[in-house]
Amino acid sequence: MTTDPPGAAGSGGNRRGRRASFGSVRKLPSGRFQARYTGPDGQPYKAPVTFDTKGDAHGWLSVRRSEIVRDEWLPESARTAKVAPITFGAYAESWLKRRELKARTAAHYRGILDKFILPRFGDRPAVAITPTDVADWNHDLGTRTGPTYRAHAYSLMRSICLTAVDEDVVTASPCRVRGAGSVRKAARKIEPATLAQLEQLTLAMPARLRAAILLAAWCALRFGEITELRRKDVDLRNAVVKVRRGVTRVGGEVVVDTPKSTESVRDVSIPPHLIPLLRDHIDEHAQWGRDGLLFPDKDGEQLAHSSMSWHFHKARDAAGRSDLHFHDLRHTGAVLAAQTGATLKELMGRLGHSTPAMAIRYQHVAQGRDAQIAAKLSEIANGVL
Repeated sequence: MTTDPPGAAGSGGNRRGRRASFGSVRKLPSGRFQARYTGPDGQPYKAPVTFDTKGDAHGWLSVRRSEIVRDEWLPESARTAKVAPITFGAYAESWLKRRELKARTAAHYRGILDKFILPRFGDRPAVAITPTDVADWNHDLGTRTGPTYRAHAYSLMRSICLTAVDEDVVTASPCRVRGAGSVRKAARKIEPATLAQLEQLTLAMPARLRAAILLAAWCALRFGEITELRRKDVDLRNAVVKVRRGVTRVGGEVVVDTPKSTESVRDVSIPPHLIPLLRDHIDEHAQWGRDGLLFPDKDGEQLAHSSMSWHFHKARDAAGRSDLHFHDLRHTGAVLAAQTGATLKELMGRLGHSTPAMAIRYQHVAQGRDAQIAAKLSEIANGVL
């Protein structure tokens, strides 16, 4: 026996059942009813279950038709899969795995996720996190950590959520707290070392580390770039240091990788007055072979920051510059280069900067120093000196 749905055109019957205005219903030999229809993809579908009554079968067809009209229709395979919405924790793990990050950055993100983000949102469906949830979390972070880590945590959360929007995991980012990704703090004013202070500082260092001070100050190299330098990277004949790698320590492990950025891979010309000093250092203190480290630590590995700091702090006190950090020597070298009249592009190339902001800063410092020189010249002209 076959039946037509209400409102269907035609009458009569056949063994397969008569077509309805949407789909068809037929009575099975068991006495139960089966519903079928053609989906918007042109494929035939039938209900995953049979029905006790003809009305129940038509009701199921009506629901499917309504879904098609509202553009909410799914094929039965997707409907019955019952896939749970992805949790924020699962998506964040996928996000981190797909990023191409330096080891130190990856470790930093991992720490922030584990300590600040996942405990709050890890088990939550990504689509269920609201702007209020994020705002409350950001507020609570202020009681758990300082402003820097708070800003870093928010920035990471925002980056993950924006990618989730791009990948249609969520419809909109819940991270809408203005200014939460930046930290306002007074910039530390760096006073470059004078030539006399550099000389005192260098002489106060152990002989095996003096060349590191000179490379930081006169070639503006970073600590991680200096400590990964090998004999093959220093071309004394052409007076060039080839910066191709850098070293960091992540979780106590030494990680050698490309430098901080693409622009940091560079050749830095060595001031001629350093050539004899570097030649002596290589002869007396560097490891043997082309791959020999210029500044090996006592264990034969790259010099650790703690090893340098112990000696550097004593030397800076001897030079009367207890405020000086090792990285400040790079700033000193940048200002010295700017004082030669180097262009903005030349400074960026020498320092390995990807943006002109810092190079402009060094130029401004150099201009200030030039005004001091001009004032001294006037004093000479006026017979003050």
